[in-house]
Amino acid sequence: MTVDPTLLDDLEWRGLIAHSTDRDALRDALTQGSVRYYVGFDPTAPSLHMGNLVQILTARRLQLAGHTPYALVGGATGMIGDPKESGERTLNSLDTVKEWVERVRGQIEPFLSFEGDNGATMVNNYDWTASLSTIDFLRDIGKHFPVNRMLARDVVRSRLEAGISYTEFSYVLLQSMDFLELYRSHGVTLQFGGSDQWGNLTGGVELIRRADGGKAHAFATPLVTKADGTKYGKTEGGALWLDPAMMSPYAFHQFWLNVEDAKVGELLRIFTFLSREEIEELERQTEEKPFLRAGQKALADAVTTLVHGEHETEQAKAAAQALFGTGDLGALSASTLDSALREAGSVRVPPGTPYVDLLVATGLAKSKGEARRTIAEGGAYLNNERVTDPDLVPTSEELLDGGWLVLRRGKRNLAGVQIG
Repeated sequence: MTVDPTLLDDLEWRGLIAHSTDRDALRDALTQGSVRYYVGFDPTAPSLHMGNLVQILTARRLQLAGHTPYALVGGATGMIGDPKESGERTLNSLDTVKEWVERVRGQIEPFLSFEGDNGATMVNNYDWTASLSTIDFLRDIGKHFPVNRMLARDVVRSRLEAGISYTEFSYVLLQSMDFLELYRSHGVTLQFGGSDQWGNLTGGVELIRRADGGKAHAFATPLVTKADGTKYGKTEGGALWLDPAMMSPYAFHQFWLNVEDAKVGELLRIFTFLSREEIEELERQTEEKPFLRAGQKALADAVTTLVHGEHETEQAKAAAQALFGTGDLGALSASTLDSALREAGSVRVPPGTPYVDLLVATGLAKSKGEARRTIAEGGAYLNNERVTDPDLVPTSEELLDGGWLVLRRGKRNLAGVQIG
């Protein structure tokens, strides 16, 4: 299998390597032939999120460069939970985890090819963990882990005073065992994951060395943060989910469209497959003409298309244009309109409510007096048509699909009203 010798250079340029085992050895492995690698995803929620997307796309980059992916869905580790600084993770039932395993598998599969010489393989660590006895686990795995090194891990040390269960404390043994199992059964010699997993990644490399005298590699991708250092991936409604039922394609597209100028280049490198030349040109445009938001538009379109497809991306763009007066509201599908207006903010009111009261109900005006002034000044719109009469009562003919009305104050402030 021919491999791309520039892969590691590209990963480094994209800022995708925060830590790694011996860099020269890793480079040699990635240039000498197709490396079998794995990345794991624990089903701790019914959907993957932005942080998982970094790993999915990195797995895709390695496969496109000629290497062979093993995508592990943690049916076993998903029942345990990696230690978190904030406290114990909620343990989910076996049935819940099984359901989430299937959902997570379905979200990973479209990003990888399962055909050809380096076709992907999907595995579940429950398959080799469920029948393992406690005695065998302690004898064969536990004996290779010095407790003092486990206690020295930052995420463990930070929890010692408040308390950490043995369940979470032992997570590193389970993830390391996964690497050993894939090394033995499939010849997997490389694992990667997020930088918060670095201790678990190196634990697996060390276990392979101690148990089998084998040589393995690992690298960690950085935590993606905002310019102020706080975490990305959180919105007012929760995580930046990949499941369209948990976060609409419109809301997903809007998230990327509104990222800070200072982060556009970094996010284009991590989350898109645009070339270096294309990204550097978008960075130049963002710096010279930030008001055009060229980088954000390219980022939002590329990532939304990767996750939700081209059709949903076009729907999201059409919805944004229509809501802000430069597109046709009537052309939007009911589902797109519904998700867009719920994201923008919406209320339900009874039929016969006059426009002035609608402005107040949506919060676009603080009082009827302010609403009337807005209308008098020409800054009030209903379905993108300027309103001049504060006592106007919308008719059934003006209702959009789903019984919606779109109210806007000025150019950027909008809200949805559902009649009924």
